[in-house]
Amino acid sequence: MLRVVSRSSQCAARAASSSTATSQKGPNIVLVDSVRTPFVTSGTVFKDLMAVDLQKEALRGLVRKTGIDYKLIDHVICGTVIQECKTSNIAREAALLAGFPDKIPCHTVTLACISSNVAMTDAMGMLSTGYANAVIAGGAELLSDVPIRYNRKARKAMLGIQKAKTPMAKLQIGGEIIKNLLSPELPAVAEFTSGETMGHSGDRLAAAFNVSRREQDEFAIRSHTLAEAAARGGKLSDIVPVFVDGKKPVTVKADNGIRVSTMEKLSTLKPAFIKPHGTVTAANASFLTDGASAALLMTEEFALANGIKPKAYLRAYQYVAQDPKDQLLLSPAYVIPKVIEKAGLKLSDIDVFEIHEAFAGQVLANLNALDSDHFCKTFMGRSGKFGRLDMEKINRWGGSLSIGHPFGATGVRLATHASGRLKEEKGRYAVIAACAAGGHGVGMLIEDYGK
Repeated sequence: MLRVVSRSSQCAARAASSSTATSQKGPNIVLVDSVRTPFVTSGTVFKDLMAVDLQKEALRGLVRKTGIDYKLIDHVICGTVIQECKTSNIAREAALLAGFPDKIPCHTVTLACISSNVAMTDAMGMLSTGYANAVIAGGAELLSDVPIRYNRKARKAMLGIQKAKTPMAKLQIGGEIIKNLLSPELPAVAEFTSGETMGHSGDRLAAAFNVSRREQDEFAIRSHTLAEAAARGGKLSDIVPVFVDGKKPVTVKADNGIRVSTMEKLSTLKPAFIKPHGTVTAANASFLTDGASAALLMTEEFALANGIKPKAYLRAYQYVAQDPKDQLLLSPAYVIPKVIEKAGLKLSDIDVFEIHEAFAGQVLANLNALDSDHFCKTFMGRSGKFGRLDMEKINRWGGSLSIGHPFGATGVRLATHASGRLKEEKGRYAVIAACAAGGHGVGMLIEDYGK
C-alpha cells in the first residue's frame, strides 16, 4: 500500500533533495514503487498466454501494491519489442483489461532491450514539463509465441487476388500463394544493418577485451548464486503472482530460470555461436524469457501532497548509440561515465550498479573497457581510463543471466533492484546501464529517498 509520510519526514526529504550533487532542473521525480510478474523461461508456464495478459497482471499488481486511486493516474506507457499485431498498442489494451478507466491515455514504445527504460524516461519528461503528476511505466515480452509471417511473395499474392478480375488470373495468383506457403518468415535474430546475431557480437567482444571462457562461466555462476540467495532471502518482493487457467490451473509465484551449477558442468557446454572456438554458451548467455513489469512515477510534490513516501529519486538519464557491428554491446562503457559526470558525481560516489547481463562476456568486456586507457582515450575522448567498477557493487541480487530477460520489461526490473539494494545496503546513489540492439544503450542515476 502507499506509505504515509509525516510533515517532519516531508521536510527531511526536501532537505535531502536540496543537498543532492545533481544539477537537475524542474521538479524532483520519484519512483513510488514497482512490480513485475515472475520472469519465466519461454515455452514453460506462460506459453499459452499473450504478452498483453502479462502486462495486464503487472498493471493490476502495481495498483494493488500501491493502493493508487485511478483518478491520480494521468498516463500509462509500456514498452515491448516483438509486437502482437492484435495488441500493437499493448499499453492501452493491457490497461483496459486491467480495469483502468478508459479516460487514461496510454501509448507503447520500443527500443529493443531498453524499451521499458524508454517508458520510464518518457514518463519523466511528462512529469518534468507539468503534463502529468503521476504516470505508470512498464513493459512486457512473451517469446513463447512470436508472429510468423507468410513470405513477401505469398503476402503480395494474397493482396493481389482481391484485385484479380478473371478466374485464370485468380488461379495464377493462387498458385503463387501455394508455392510460397511453406517458406515462412521467422522473426529476425540478426541485426538488420549488419546481418550479425548478438551472440556473434558477444563472442567477438569477449575476444577483443580478453575475457576468457572461464571468467564468463564464473560470472554466470555468480549471477545464478546471487539470484537464488536473493529469492530465498525474500529480496525479490517485487514479484506479483500470475494465475494461469489452463488444463492444470496454476499460480506462478517465482522466476523459474535460476539454476546454480558448477564449473565442471558449464565447461562441458559447446560454443553456441562461433564454433568451435567461441566462448559464449547457453549457460553464460541470457535465455528467452516471458514477463512484464510496471512502475509508478510521480513528482515528489504530488506524492507528498497525497501522503505517499517514494522509494527513490530518478535523478538523471542518458542514451547512447555507437557502431552497431563492432561495438554493438559496448553501451554500458560509453554511458556509465556520461550519466555519472552529467550529475556532477565521481565513480566513488556510486554505491550500487545494476548492469543488464545480455551475456557474461559482454558485462566483463564493458568493465575492461572502462578500465582501459586505450579504449577510453581512443573511443571516448578521455584523457585516460575511467576506472574499474567494484564487482561487489554490481548485480548483488543476480541479473538477466539468471533472473531472465523479457526484452520489454527488463528496464523497470533494473530500476527496482537498484532502489531496493540502495535501501538494503544503505547507499545513496545507484547507476543502471544496459545495452540494446542497434548499438544503443541507456544509463540512469537513481538516488535513495531516505528514511
